[in-house]
Amino acid sequence: MSDEGERADEHEAPPLIGVIGVVAGILMLGVLVLAIEPLRAGIGDAVSGDTSELRGDLRGLGVGGVVITLILALAHVVIWYPTEILDAAVGYVYGFWGGLVLVMIGWLANGVLAYWVGRHAARPVLYRFIGRHRFDRLEQLVESGGVPLLLAMRFVPVVPFSFFSIVAGAAHAPLGTFMWTTAVGYLPLTAVFVYLGTRLESLSPTDPVLLAIAAVLIIGMIVGHRIHRRMSATPSSEAAAQPESET
Repeated sequence: MSDEGERADEHEAPPLIGVIGVVAGILMLGVLVLAIEPLRAGIGDAVSGDTSELRGDLRGLGVGGVVITLILALAHVVIWYPTEILDAAVGYVYGFWGGLVLVMIGWLANGVLAYWVGRHAARPVLYRFIGRHRFDRLEQLVESGGVPLLLAMRFVPVVPFSFFSIVAGAAHAPLGTFMWTTAVGYLPLTAVFVYLGTRLESLSPTDPVLLAIAAVLIIGMIVGHRIHRRMSATPSSEAAAQPESET
């Protein structure tokens, strides 16, 4: 059997213990969210985009707000609410530096969990969610794009944070590379929205942070558009785009 065949078999048949562990972890996370009222409220506020209610929930919990923040970040693996909502709320409650450190820890923990979900359990789901052809294209991009692509994807705000982490795991991106590119690539976007959270009560239309947010979003949209075009390209169209070799 060729190396490509062995690799395909490895992708298609993840270890059973890994699948069981991932499913058990997701179920435990779901039970926590459903059983604990502050978590239920926090998830509801994040999904609805209610920054004011979420920051009120966190502020009223004291030290427990730190734990709730981390669990909310982990819950994003299965509930894809806008991450910017949590970033802004945490920035409002804990200030810029404290909030930035806290949410980055949460998103890195989320990245590890989502990566292992993708590596051990999510491949068939991703086939149904985005289509096998598009997933195969994205997997090829992850493999061929390497560090530049892993960094660039963290600048694309329209791509759910956990979704790309799951794809990277399913595509077997090196875990170490995935983690440091996530930390470096996601830091600017996170810092912008944490800072926005610290200024929620005094923000004005002329505030430079709004220009920074607009610039980040524009860059992210441009990068996302180019990646989407590469994902959507068919092998035949790529072959047609290549110049014919001289005979």
